[in-house]
Amino acid sequence: MNADEVAAHWENNAETWTIYSRAGYDRYRDALNTPAFLNMLPSVTGLKGLDLGCGEGSNTRAVARLGARMTGLDIAPTFLRYARETEASDPLGIEYVLGDGQSIDFPEASFDFVTAFMSMMDMANQQGVLNEVVRILRPNGFLQFSILHPCFVPPTRKNIRDEKGEPIAVQIADYFDERDGRIERWVFSSIPAEERSALTPFSIPRFHRTLTSWVSMIVGAGLVIEAFGEPMASREVAFAEPVVADTRIAPIFLHIRARKA
Repeated sequence: MNADEVAAHWENNAETWTIYSRAGYDRYRDALNTPAFLNMLPSVTGLKGLDLGCGEGSNTRAVARLGARMTGLDIAPTFLRYARETEASDPLGIEYVLGDGQSIDFPEASFDFVTAFMSMMDMANQQGVLNEVVRILRPNGFLQFSILHPCFVPPTRKNIRDEKGEPIAVQIADYFDERDGRIERWVFSSIPAEERSALTPFSIPRFHRTLTSWVSMIVGAGLVIEAFGEPMASREVAFAEPVVADTRIAPIFLHIRARKA
């Protein structure tokens, strides 16, 4: 599967994804994943950053509010339309650009840092993307990205629950299956069941890599890994947001920060 095919899937997802994520139904993102990512992020005040796979711009805006001068890049025009409309009504100085991570259309050493919120595992040719990130980073610049945890969310995963419906274990399989472009179909689980049943599921191409492959690609691109994060919901968050309680059993997300030598 090539980048154009990936773009077509995400363009088809973009309208529904934006409407429901902005309505608060992406609880994993809002209650756990994005707050943990921002907490791990070094100071970006005054720095120039690129948000790779920015979607409709919510996370890009969160980084901009920390004082960074941000550009957002995405392959789906509908995501960018929503992002630009929000920027026009509430300006944060963000520029949004249509593009593909394999051939980022900026000169060498254009950015102090790059973020990628839950986008890298959906990109074809991840090594090529990482090579492009290194090209556009300034010396000592960094990349911080989040992905589905390759060890605990491989192509096959099932939550095991007790008689009360509480998560108690995770069953996983196919960890070493690195076939490209497997299509996963789902919608946000927090959407009410009667409304969810009327929606066309998202169609998401996935490019699963083992942890060994991710580390090899990062190092091979010329980056030095300096931090890992595995967000776990606190007891308080899990009580308030039961949908994220399974992250207390095993992590769902992996955050990685790596720096250009």
